[in-house]
Amino acid sequence: MRSGIEPSELRSFIALAEERISPKGVASLHGRAEMLAKLPLGLQRRIVSLARQDDDMGFVVEPYCTFLAYEIRDEAAARRLLPTGYRLAPTAMFADETPRPCAILGAFNVHASVFWGARVELYLIAEHESTGMLTWVICDYESNTINYDPGQGFSASTTSRAVVTTSHAGEVIVDVRSRRRTNALVLTASLEAGEMRALDQRLWVDGNLSVDYGGRLEHADSVPFGLVFDPAEMTRALRLPVEAVVVDRNTFGADFRAERPFSVACFPYAQHFLTTSYPRSSPIRDRQALEDAVRAQAAGRRPVLGRAGAGGR
Repeated sequence: MRSGIEPSELRSFIALAEERISPKGVASLHGRAEMLAKLPLGLQRRIVSLARQDDDMGFVVEPYCTFLAYEIRDEAAARRLLPTGYRLAPTAMFADETPRPCAILGAFNVHASVFWGARVELYLIAEHESTGMLTWVICDYESNTINYDPGQGFSASTTSRAVVTTSHAGEVIVDVRSRRRTNALVLTASLEAGEMRALDQRLWVDGNLSVDYGGRLEHADSVPFGLVFDPAEMTRALRLPVEAVVVDRNTFGADFRAERPFSVACFPYAQHFLTTSYPRSSPIRDRQALEDAVRAQAAGRRPVLGRAGAGGR
């Protein structure tokens, strides 16, 4: 079986992801999500469990999303945020870096079938003890649009300010502040100082096949979910020297991470994904199956991306 997605297949997949995203549809869902947020959590989870099993969505991360990797200095505190069955896994963002236990902070703009806006997410990188799957565990986030997570259900915007943008001076500018919590990320990064470098494939490809929730966001009945994407989108990114990134304020994970990041990555192009509307486990476990899923979607065969109740827990 051949490997690698053909350019025509990639363009078809990109068009498929984009065409599933409608500003009108997102606008109508915004109001519904805010209404659902007023319901008891148990009822919210019941509604999610009855959602269509084959209802997959487009998810597009816009150019210049930026990730900061911090070494974990208090592993015990970090482990307390992991769901049962996970252990911290040493990793690195780029292929030539020394792996170490780390927390990664991502700042990005996204448009998806169910929301549209800016987000900052805090991840712990962990390995599932039973499946061996490397997993991005989302432990905290702030967003200026509607949200859903298993631990807290639906919610409206959580931010008082949400700026993730670029300037004509060649900078990434992030200024995201929570309206409810002490979370804040304020930074400026020079793009001109960056160079395209090879990414660690286990982190960026394998890790995105298993995404889970930890800390205040987790719930015992939730399962890890996966993303479908062309793995070539995770081949390289801009490596920004840490001295070219001025972090004026970062309170995410401050109780267990180092003060300064050891690595910064920026993707100067859009990334296109398909995933399920609500967290559902994915049958995709390796790069070959991922490429097969992209080809199937591009050809209009549309395999089911997830199934409720299955997974690695």
